[in-house]
Amino acid sequence: MVVTDKKIYIETYGCQMNVADSEVVLGILGNEGYAPINSPETADLILVNTCSVRDNAEKRVHQRLTELRAYKQNNPEVLIGVLGCMAERLRTELIEKNNVVDIVVGPDEYRKLPKLVEDAYAGQRGIAVKLSRVESYDDITPLRTEGITAWLSVMRGCDKFCTFCVVPFTRGRERSRTLTSVVEEVRKLSEQGVKEVTLLGQNVNSYKDSNYDFTDLLQEVASVDRTMRIRYTTSHPQDMSDKLIEVMAKNDNICKYIHLPVQSGSDRILKLMNRTYTIDHYLNLMKKIRLAMPEVAFSTDIISGFPTETVEDHQMTLEVMKEVRYDGAYMFKYSPRENTKAWNMNDDVDDKEKGRRLNEIVLLQEAISNEINQSMIGKTVKILVENDSSRSSDDLMGRTDTNKKVVFPRGNALIGEYRTVTIERATAHTLIGTLTAGENA
Repeated sequence: MVVTDKKIYIETYGCQMNVADSEVVLGILGNEGYAPINSPETADLILVNTCSVRDNAEKRVHQRLTELRAYKQNNPEVLIGVLGCMAERLRTELIEKNNVVDIVVGPDEYRKLPKLVEDAYAGQRGIAVKLSRVESYDDITPLRTEGITAWLSVMRGCDKFCTFCVVPFTRGRERSRTLTSVVEEVRKLSEQGVKEVTLLGQNVNSYKDSNYDFTDLLQEVASVDRTMRIRYTTSHPQDMSDKLIEVMAKNDNICKYIHLPVQSGSDRILKLMNRTYTIDHYLNLMKKIRLAMPEVAFSTDIISGFPTETVEDHQMTLEVMKEVRYDGAYMFKYSPRENTKAWNMNDDVDDKEKGRRLNEIVLLQEAISNEINQSMIGKTVKILVENDSSRSSDDLMGRTDTNKKVVFPRGNALIGEYRTVTIERATAHTLIGTLTAGENA
């Protein structure tokens, strides 16, 4: 049954993969007549796309579901659904113990949403959370609401089984889209005026389609439109090959920015995490990348307070940060997650000590980021103008090839253009400058 004149509102939590999944959901339900809106007030269907990577993310969603109860009280016809990783992990709790939720759908079951919605309108609450070894939504056209940038999922799931991570249990095992379908989607995005595409996967550089690997895919995508920037995330150090580094270095439109999670500076902790590399391997890899691409920028993930982590282990992490000098980092306290191997380890670093160590990590990273950005003052950078600045309607925001945010007075610049900006000031997170005098777009 195709419905008409129905409005859908989606809130998305967690990683970029969830953003891409929400666009897949909008594509599926758009074919059933649902139109996306930006507020839940007048929605017929409210969906919350969730993340289970950390406990805080789940707590935020539980709180949000409590708040959304008011919309259902005001209009009993409103349907509320939970999508994504939390849906798979907490399916029973969400349906049986939370009377505000009508639909629970895991990340591999979005094709069933139209039928589940139809059943829910008939009074039947529904669950679909089975994981798949083949589902990649290869044939689904996502409904994107952004203008010049796009997230493009090229693979799903993960086979690494890091001991702290729930992804293999909430998103299943690795499976990749066909190279042909990805390249064709990038071609269509180029025709629509998209200027930057980010290829996504839980471990994107383990992509595999028949005889093609991620390097082949990256090269083909970069060749579609040389004026389009290409990014990708997230990588695993084990799969960062010489071939991949070479392809990045020789293609000007592949952004010289790599998110490469280290997680810890201690080999002992890395082994407990099942990270499958040593710090020596990791640091040599970083040197190899910088040799091929001197202008490259790095970001990383760091976990503080993993089970049995000592002060010495923590100091090793700080030393790695000082040696690599990341441009940015995602930094977290360890959060035990059910079903993971680390769940059965003794979470013996107390929360206060985790916080103390995390604070040291954050302060060090802030200092390094600030030093790197201060060194940009006086330099001219090429940016893609992305949107209005959140600070002032008189300013625009763009990003450099190396993923640095740049804010500048709009002048005659237009969103979607490549422009050059001379940097005049900097913070740890933002470069501030002006359009280069006499510049041609």
